Amino acid sequence: ELELQTDGNRSGHLQNGELGYGPEVDEEVVRIIAAQLAEIGDQFDKEIKARVVNDLVQHFLNENLSREEITRRMSEAVEGLTRAIPADMEQEKAMLVLAMVLTKKIANTMPSLLQRVFSTTVNYISQHLHNYIIRMVSAISQ
Repeated sequence: ELELQTDGNRSGHLQNGELGYGPEVDEEVVRIIAAQLAEIGDQFDKEIKARVVNDLVQHFLNENLSREEITRRMSEAVEGLTRAIPADMEQEKAMLVLAMVLTKKIANTMPSLLQRVFSTTVNYISQHLHNYIIRMVSAISQ
């Protein structure tokens, strides 16, 4: 399975002393998915209220909250926002886009939180949406 890398590169692993990569992913498929998600994200961006972002910023600023607690707060915010999405959109797709848009909005509001919010979002997506992402890539690849 591929691992998400912050620099956009695929994760490499040593195999017999050589750097090997996981299964090949069609980059055009990734571009198609990214374009679709970006379009949805632009629509959602306008709908997310500043209060939701500010509440999450306060949670991220709280050094006493564990990684799990921060991820739970992110999950609650995404689930709350998901209730307002159109019924014809896949809930998992909406959750994925909302998590990414919230990450962007939090980082824009408080740039010093970028590393913490990014790692929390990756953790959230890995825990809740990993199988959806695999299905989405497989569906477009076929």
